[in-house]
Amino acid sequence: MNMSKSLGIDLGTSNTLIYLAGKGIVLQEPSVAAVNNRSMQVLDVGDAAGLMVGKTAGEQLAFRPIKDGVIADFDVTVAMLGKFIRKVTGPILLNRPKVAVCVPLGLTGVERRAFEDAAGSAGARSVTLIEAPIAAAIGANIKIGAPRGSFIIDIGGGTTEVATVSLGGIVASSSVRAASSKMDDAIMLYIKRRYNVSISPKTAEALKLRIGSVHPQTDVGAMEVRGKNLASGLPVTLNVTSGDVRDAIGDVMEQILDCIRAVLEKTPPELCADIYDRGILLTGGGASLRGLPILLSQITGIRVTVADRPMQTFALGLGRFVEHPERYPYLTQYKAR
Repeated sequence: MNMSKSLGIDLGTSNTLIYLAGKGIVLQEPSVAAVNNRSMQVLDVGDAAGLMVGKTAGEQLAFRPIKDGVIADFDVTVAMLGKFIRKVTGPILLNRPKVAVCVPLGLTGVERRAFEDAAGSAGARSVTLIEAPIAAAIGANIKIGAPRGSFIIDIGGGTTEVATVSLGGIVASSSVRAASSKMDDAIMLYIKRRYNVSISPKTAEALKLRIGSVHPQTDVGAMEVRGKNLASGLPVTLNVTSGDVRDAIGDVMEQILDCIRAVLEKTPPELCADIYDRGILLTGGGASLRGLPILLSQITGIRVTVADRPMQTFALGLGRFVEHPERYPYLTQYKAR
């Protein structure tokens, strides 16, 4: 196998990461495309397009073609992914890469086929799909082929996925469309209702990342933000506290906790014993939310560990697969396009 042309792609709601076999993670950019609103021609993608969100005028539009973990705009996704692939591999006409793509749990057959077709149309020679909990386990150096239970929580951009993994497969799982982007939406709505002030999605995300906390022990004070007073229409500044953010995202967190409880209830007793001994692995961008390990440990009674590189865990797992697929015989192998 020509490893220089084998890619692992984590095509997420918020960000896309690409692992180039033999080199590691070579791309990490927002899953955003800027398009001409009339022709839908893709003008730019990634970092450059991300800077345009909420700031476009006329016929330009910047948006995320992946929504809640699934492809919402197929053509734009193909164009965006193709640009990302060419950015890391160069021209691919004569040497199209093998590609492994990370996908959410619980996709329908149509949704899975959309990921396969998108990767193929973007330039892949062959495609394999790997479910997110399996990719995360591999990326975290968990020996998933062993007869031991591992419990994985992924709080991504569009979905939260929870799974018990053993013997190379998923024993029990559940997912909910409540994750980082829904937290941002909840923060914007909370500020609007409490302070009658409108803030941008980027400001809401900044509040979550800088002062967001789900447990009082990890509060970090307040942050000054700018927005628009909805009564006067004028710019305004206000101080938002960690407590405000915690109140804002409370309903989203409750949905995530219900998902975790459901998977623990479905997990066989023998594997529950393994999980109690080994702990819970927390991955995804949402894993960095302050106080989350404390909150989950208090609720489940199980030790919770955040992956070393939570946003990159999936890409690292995909990378290990594309470099050494023979080590993972229980995973679906490549399908030619």
